Amino acid sequence: MTEERWPGEDRISTTEEKEHGEDEADASSREEDLAEAESEPAPPEEQLDDEGAEERRDGDTPVPEEAPAEEDELPRLRAPGHAPGELSVPDGYGVLTGSSDGARRAVGIVVSRFNGEVTSRLLESALDELELAGVARQAVTVVQVPGAFELPLGAMALAKTRRFACIVALGCVIRGETPHFDYVAGEAASGLQLAALETGIPVSFGVLTLESADQADERVGKGAEAVRTALEMADLFSQLRASATA
Repeated sequence: MTEERWPGEDRISTTEEKEHGEDEADASSREEDLAEAESEPAPPEEQLDDEGAEERRDGDTPVPEEAPAEEDELPRLRAPGHAPGELSVPDGYGVLTGSSDGARRAVGIVVSRFNGEVTSRLLESALDELELAGVARQAVTVVQVPGAFELPLGAMALAKTRRFACIVALGCVIRGETPHFDYVAGEAASGLQLAALETGIPVSFGVLTLESADQADERVGKGAEAVRTALEMADLFSQLRASATA
């Protein structure tokens, strides 16, 4: 019996065989490429690292710049603390400068008893400075008041006697848990200034305003500083009066 074929059957069969042959060739080519890739040894990581380091040493590869330091790492500028400085006045002007020499001067000191463990040391510092300045003990009068709030009234009373060339006010206010500190410290400062303005007698401010009692150790020298300030202003006022009558 003769096998019958449909028209186009030979062409379909030939096409399938051709496509099948191409698939096998592609698969064979891919296997060969994979085998060649596996046969080549990959360079070790250490070798790559050494080559990269060599490139950086040779300068072929630019090294990235270091990142800028964080804000906290940058040096901070510190504001200068309050300190006495020298004043320069150009030549050709009349200049009056007070001296802290206390010879032949009477000085009044008003000191608060409140926080006495601190104010006693302030008073000691002030008296030592008066002795160094040449003020005789009999020329010094010490007036005690209950607290810093009463300092302006005591300073005013001393100044109005006109017996003293200057007044030194000493006290200590320590911050607590209430606003009492702010009221007392503020009123003491403004009251002492008012006493000086109304009487024309220099009144120096030797009141410590502390956050805690531990800070007193470093600031008890404020008593001596207040003495120097008062004596300098007293001498300046004396020169002003002398120049006005000349």
